[in-house]
Amino acid sequence: MSNAPQSSSSGSSSLETYSIPSILSVVLAGGSFFVGAFAGFLLAIFAILFGVLGAILAFSPKRRGGCLSTASIILGVTGILAAVVKAFLWLL
Repeated sequence: MSNAPQSSSSGSSSLETYSIPSILSVVLAGGSFFVGAFAGFLLAIFAILFGVLGAILAFSPKRRGGCLSTASIILGVTGILAAVVKAFLWLL
């Protein structure tokens, strides 16, 4: 019997981590719903940009966050729509 470490059957390593842009994109996308129209629009734009960057970084085998980044891109687009509706309601 050897004492060599055994690999897990799932093949995932404990070294896989979420990328900072993917985490930031979710925080920015969520924050875009709780501020005014202009700030929400800016936060949603940055959420989309960080989401795209996080999705690109998720192609690395040592990084996770592809689904997280994709969800934040969708939330960012929804945040832009919410900001446009807030701005329209403010004008009325």
